[in-house]
Amino acid sequence: MRLPALVLLAASLAGPALAQTLRVGIASDPNVLDPAQSTAYVERVVFTALCDRLVDVGPDLNFRPELATAWEWSDEGRTLTLRLREDGRFHDGTVLDAAAVKVNLDRYRTARESRRRSELAPVTAVEAPDARTVVIRLSEPYAPLLSVLSDRSGMIMSPTALARLGERIRDEPVCSGPFRLVRRVAQDRIEMEKFPQHWNAANIHVQRLTLLPIPDSNVRLLNLRSGQLDLIERVTPSDVADARRDARLRVAEATSIAYQLFYIRVNGGALQDPRLREALELSLDRDIINQVALEGMFVANNQPEAPGTPYHFPDLAAPKRDLNRARALLREAGQPNAAFSLLVPNSPVESQVAQIIQSLAGEAGFQVKLETLEPSALVARSERGQDYDAAFGIWSGRPDPDGNIAPWVASDGFLNRMSYRNPAVDAAFLAGRRTTDPATRREAYHAAAQQWLADRPLLVLYHYRWFWGLRAGVTGFEPSADGLIRFAGLRLPG
Repeated sequence: MRLPALVLLAASLAGPALAQTLRVGIASDPNVLDPAQSTAYVERVVFTALCDRLVDVGPDLNFRPELATAWEWSDEGRTLTLRLREDGRFHDGTVLDAAAVKVNLDRYRTARESRRRSELAPVTAVEAPDARTVVIRLSEPYAPLLSVLSDRSGMIMSPTALARLGERIRDEPVCSGPFRLVRRVAQDRIEMEKFPQHWNAANIHVQRLTLLPIPDSNVRLLNLRSGQLDLIERVTPSDVADARRDARLRVAEATSIAYQLFYIRVNGGALQDPRLREALELSLDRDIINQVALEGMFVANNQPEAPGTPYHFPDLAAPKRDLNRARALLREAGQPNAAFSLLVPNSPVESQVAQIIQSLAGEAGFQVKLETLEPSALVARSERGQDYDAAFGIWSGRPDPDGNIAPWVASDGFLNRMSYRNPAVDAAFLAGRRTTDPATRREAYHAAAQQWLADRPLLVLYHYRWFWGLRAGVTGFEPSADGLIRFAGLRLPG
């Protein structure tokens, strides 16, 4: 029923006006378009067009200037000074200056609705000594800060719009990115237009941008093949080879820092007994999941950092599948046929992964009920912290090891939907944040991993490779390890 509607939707956008319109198929519909309240990955995709950040991340995962053109640490790592560009403007005409940055950072670290408070907790003050200088004072050295400012906490919204709208800015976001919002129709489309006063407007080569949320990866690819879309994210591994053979298309790819997981409600859910969570992991085989559902193109893994990287720990590798031990643990827990529900987004790939988990776990005795939801509904339900046992999630990855796991398993992590609390894990994270020495940080995050991997509030399944599909003739696309689409330099054919 969904397929014809989507094809007709794309067709309705056809016509001469499309000469300067970039049409992008995204994997789901955003929940909120306020960086303070956002938690879903797809919202980061939208924000890349809408909201500039203080610091960007390049394809090599090194930090590069965006709203801040330079930065400097001082006071033994307790002060970060940012120098802002002089040509920043918000979509409503407000000048982007240090005072505006201060308003946003203070909101992120103190507002009731903000999900950014934990990642900015070490900030004690934000100062604006002049229009182009921002000084961030910290209670202690905080190594992840630049990484934090390269994501939602570094997205700067118009203080004029914030004063007018308050929390309702989630419905009318006013930022300083290369595109400004024109119209949003939930579950249908997000329409933007080029912001001519943007500091990098000369490198934005389309006049309009339309983002179409299409959860079904097959439908996204069909619309790309038919010419109704110019660019799609997340081409599935099973479609990559065929897409590469299609002369109408081009496939771009990048090694990813993103990973797939499912998280488990450890306080009150059906899997709150740690023996059940251990049995569940022992019933799984990540290599089977990768080979059967993902054509072997992803990287089976149980940790937030990919194998071969400095913060992946080979001595903490996933346990081998052991059905006998899994069944014994279920009997010890008094639940030889333990039942739980798993919330799954309405994506063909993740649905197949969930079915494989259901089958593998079933061989140990688990009765797994799969419940398929639209992604924003899944997030909203699990964020309530009740009425679910386990749920799928994706983390797009960060260039700092703290940002790759602490939001999920720290006691105050903004993604800790599992009600997981472990003081030893929190203490290890704190130690890792207080130093920039790689060896000391590695020791700290290893100590944290030892504990949370044993507690199993979540199970990492695999690391992604990102695959994007582009209509032939679309040029200037720069694949990035974080999976986001940077629009600067993109050109349509003709």
